[in-house]
Amino acid sequence: MNSMLVVAAGGAVGSVFRYLVGIWAVRLFGTAFPWGTLAINVVGSFVIGLLAEMIARRFGGSTEMRLLLVTGLCGGFTTFSSFSLEFVGLVERGAMPLAVSYLAASVILAIGATFFGLFVGRIAF
Repeated sequence: MNSMLVVAAGGAVGSVFRYLVGIWAVRLFGTAFPWGTLAINVVGSFVIGLLAEMIARRFGGSTEMRLLLVTGLCGGFTTFSSFSLEFVGLVERGAMPLAVSYLAASVILAIGATFFGLFVGRIAF
C-alpha cells in the first residue's frame, strides 16, 4: 500500500505540471498544433532518462525514490495517451502533413531526449 501512495503522490505532482505546461503552450503557440503535448513528451523523456540514470547508478536510490520520481512524477507528467488522441484528431481532420510531422517529431525527439538524459546523467554527476 505504501508503494501505491508514493506513486500516487508523484503522479499528482506530474499531472499538475503537465496541466500547467499545456496551458502555457496554448497561450504561447495557440491550438493549431499540439505543441504542449510534444514539449511534455520530449521533456518527460529526457527527465525519465536522467532520473533513471541518477537514481540507479549515481545515488543508489531506494525503490521508493524510483517509484516517486520515475513511475509517479514522470508517469503523471508524460502524455503518450494524449499524443495518440491528438494524432488521431489531426488525421480525422484531414491534416495529414501535420499528423505525420507530429508523429515523427514526437517519436524522434522523445527517444533522442531519453538518450540525452542518460548521457547527461552519466557525465554530469
